[in-house]
Amino acid sequence: MYRLAKLSLANRALIALITVFASVFGVITMSSLKQELIPSIEFPQITVISAMPGASPEVVDKQVSGPLETALNGVEGLESTSSTSRTGVSQITMVFTYGSNLDRARNQIDRAISNAKRGLPDDVQPQAIAGSISDFPIVFLAVSSDKPLSELNADLQRLSVPRLQKLDGVRGADVTGGASQHIQILPRPDAMAAKGATLQSITNALKNNGALVPAGTIEEQGKTLSLQIGSPVDSLDAVKALPLSGAKDAATIGSVADVSIKDDARTSITRTNGKETLALSVTKKPEGDTVAISHAVKDSISQLEAELGSNAKFTPVFDQAPFIEKSIKDLTTEGLLGLGFAVAVILVFLMSVRSTLVTAVSIPLSLLITFIGLSATGYSLNILTLGALTIAIGRVVDDSIVVIENIKRHLSYGETKLSAILTSIREVAGAITASTLTTVAVFLPIAFVGELAGELFRPFALTVTIALLSSLLVSLTIVPVLAYWFLKTPAGSAGAELSAEAAREAAAKAHEKEQRSLLQRGYLPVLNKTQKHPVVTLIAAVLVLGGTAAMTPLLATDLLGRSGENSMTVRQVLPAGTSLTDTSAAAVKVEEVLRDIDGIKDVQVTSGNAQTGFTALTSSGASNSSFTVVTEEKANQARLQETVRTELAKISDAGKISVGSQQGGFGTTSTVDITLKAANSADLRAASDAMVKAMEGVPGSTEVATNLAASQPVVQVKVDRAKAVAAGLNEEQVAGVLAATISPLPAGTVRIDTNDFPVQIGEGTRFTSISAVRNIPLPAAGGAVTLGSIASVEQVDIPVSITASNGQRTARVSVTPSGANLGAVSTEVQNRLKGVELPAGVTAEIGGATTQQTESFQQLGLALLAAIAIVYVIMVAAFKSLIQPLILLVSVPFAATGAIALLLVTRVPLGLPSLIGMLMLVGIVVTNAIVLIDLINQYRQPRTGLSGTKSPGMNVADAITHGARQRLRPILMTALATVFALTPMALGLTGGGGFISQPLAIVVIGGLVSSTALTLVLVPVLYRLVEGRREKKTLLRAMHERPDFGPPDDVDAEFRDWTTGMVPKVSGRRAAAGEPE
Repeated sequence: MYRLAKLSLANRALIALITVFASVFGVITMSSLKQELIPSIEFPQITVISAMPGASPEVVDKQVSGPLETALNGVEGLESTSSTSRTGVSQITMVFTYGSNLDRARNQIDRAISNAKRGLPDDVQPQAIAGSISDFPIVFLAVSSDKPLSELNADLQRLSVPRLQKLDGVRGADVTGGASQHIQILPRPDAMAAKGATLQSITNALKNNGALVPAGTIEEQGKTLSLQIGSPVDSLDAVKALPLSGAKDAATIGSVADVSIKDDARTSITRTNGKETLALSVTKKPEGDTVAISHAVKDSISQLEAELGSNAKFTPVFDQAPFIEKSIKDLTTEGLLGLGFAVAVILVFLMSVRSTLVTAVSIPLSLLITFIGLSATGYSLNILTLGALTIAIGRVVDDSIVVIENIKRHLSYGETKLSAILTSIREVAGAITASTLTTVAVFLPIAFVGELAGELFRPFALTVTIALLSSLLVSLTIVPVLAYWFLKTPAGSAGAELSAEAAREAAAKAHEKEQRSLLQRGYLPVLNKTQKHPVVTLIAAVLVLGGTAAMTPLLATDLLGRSGENSMTVRQVLPAGTSLTDTSAAAVKVEEVLRDIDGIKDVQVTSGNAQTGFTALTSSGASNSSFTVVTEEKANQARLQETVRTELAKISDAGKISVGSQQGGFGTTSTVDITLKAANSADLRAASDAMVKAMEGVPGSTEVATNLAASQPVVQVKVDRAKAVAAGLNEEQVAGVLAATISPLPAGTVRIDTNDFPVQIGEGTRFTSISAVRNIPLPAAGGAVTLGSIASVEQVDIPVSITASNGQRTARVSVTPSGANLGAVSTEVQNRLKGVELPAGVTAEIGGATTQQTESFQQLGLALLAAIAIVYVIMVAAFKSLIQPLILLVSVPFAATGAIALLLVTRVPLGLPSLIGMLMLVGIVVTNAIVLIDLINQYRQPRTGLSGTKSPGMNVADAITHGARQRLRPILMTALATVFALTPMALGLTGGGGFISQPLAIVVIGGLVSSTALTLVLVPVLYRLVEGRREKKTLLRAMHERPDFGPPDDVDAEFRDWTTGMVPKVSGRRAAAGEPE
């Protein structure tokens, strides 16, 4: 590395040119980086959703979920499957092992679905939604107009969706909430009787007309023309004009029936700010730029509204872009504030504007090179990479500080500029290279960390690595060149090389000035006392470690914390069987309360079961409503959530209401879940009730819920097979007659314009009592019989939803933590779980946020141990000793002291970001000790002074005192520069992205403060104990071998500083004379 600096100084113009090019290219790549909330992470989860309108959960489970789950179990890499069957909807969640090839899995899932379709009902179309960040909608728009929603839905599909899909980076645009339509043919009994028409004749007229049949080709005037027979039925008038065979007076469908387009029965209702709307969600391709797509969608809204007409209005309900932009802006602001603080610290210590500016150049240069690295590796600008850049601001300046401080010190000794720069770099090049490599090396284990922690923090680790390696390169290339150009030599020595005597005089004055400084006067007495009383110092250090261990259990633990995103979710659950109209009416009460709360901007609610697209994932049942609440960005989100909880609790007769934060794209769950498995429904219900009762009132939790929903009433018809056969019927015939009586008769489809409309004849019979159903006449061979005579018709209760996992019935009891202490809630839940008596054959397993936290903590704990091992290996290579690196590693546990203490003081929980901070600390805190020990070792080596005489190295005591004194200023400068650079982020001055960067900054600041203090005191004591003992043995051995071994004539010459040739003014034990040559 010294040679690199020497080469740079010899090619100053070239280095300057490369720097300019790198800066320009860095600015260009910075502006072209795509912006996201978090990296495009592919979570190992795929959900298959199927709609079967009108079917009960039992039917959905038997006819859709069961066969599909069986077919999907053959997919490679599958860890577990679970299916939930609700009224009209089947949802199968497939969890894979991290690192699985999801593209391959998707192909296998598509093939499995295709094979399973043969055994599924005809109208069931399974849809797979993958668990990638890019699969989550980046924009949710509510669309309303003066037209009926069904017409608006058709217009959106025809006009708006294709236009949005053409935007660069958009993968898809889905419309939900709009009712589909059908053609209704209502026969008029009088007209049917008068014309002699039957339902069969109407069905036949539709079936036998409208098809285009190819009949071959004909030749005309040298041209070959295709011949096709038939005229399309492409309008309601064409349907009305179809003739009925066998009817009188050339009757048509229109003469005996009313023909019209009607809306299908609705399964869900969507409203935005009280107005019924459609929901339009936009998803992006993995390579798409979230912010750019969001702006493009917003820019096209006015054109989309104009195209639709009828006062169409698009209202953004959820948009990732503003939060991303605010987070990036806030983190940039904090970074710039940190940069200013770091520069101010350097200025205070160096008291030189030129030196400060030369040092500060390393910050923007390192960051610009990092942008080039991010662009090359394909990463985006997101909360994690930007947080890493902000964290790195305090660290990238460290190497340059050490270099410049040493150059400035050597210049003050009267050396020539080039000589001072080269000597300074020779002294510190090894140390800063080793220290930077140790900091970088701690991130190596993250490459092997799996699960959520690895997926989230790999981009973070790469960003910090590139930034630190860039800073090392900058400090050894451009910084020496800038120092040569801009640093002034002290007055009186400019332009000429000083004589040896003058140099010694200048150095003596510099040393004297250093010793008179406030820092030296404060530090040297402490250093001397601890050196004289090593046992007391060690006992104090052990007590500090004991205090650290005692503080650790007091820490609250969390996973990721709250993102601060300005949205929340509200869920309303009404009694099972509540009609959609009543569910919607109950939701209106909640809407009105929410819209009156200060700080809430928009409220979107979906009542009932959404059966398609992304909203089907968040729908929770026919009698439930889900609210998406968008809040003011500047509002205190946690306090606002409490206000919402309090206000909603006052509403009467509105079912059970729960409030939570948007978990969105982070792949984490916010609840502690207990999964129960049982062989039958009765045992599962008993176990679920017992578990909910046991978990009530867990300290630090807001609610306990089970997904084993209450039962809902249905009318069950059980055919007595013997009676049916006696009447000349079978179960299938009875079901067919019932379906035709209660439901309209299907009669194919008719395409009008570009839309296919199912045709339904009649509107079915509405029954108001069960006895009326029993009296339905059934045509039989011996005359009509009633349904009640051959079947039992009873009202029974069935579950609202059926959940199964790998073929076993399951239930999930969820405990929602109220605050940030997830660990305490998990521990209490585990303790209570041990005391719950479950029915025989029922198993309970804890999961959710608890499992994610445990796995992530274990992975990062192993990464921490691996990082310490890697740092040790690098230091062994640097110091060529097995013992000295162990002395350096003593700094690591003391870093935890400050980190834990500051987390407790600030009441920030220990989560993934904090553990990443701990990982960073392992590398950072060792760097100060490396710089210190490296110089002490250099002072102990024999050197040639300025006069050309060879001087033996200092003894251990003097080398420690002299080395510690010389390294005090750069160590404090680097530590304080990092601390002050991170202070704005730790204080959360702007709040953006704080859930990642704030805990990280707090951990690094606390750990750096405690470890720096102990590095300057404890490391010298340990070094003296280890190396002093070794030195004593060497001296004793030498005295035994050479009896004439004694002090030389000039004892002081031994201690002449090899860098200046001057005797340092230090106190401490004098060694015996140096070893003979």
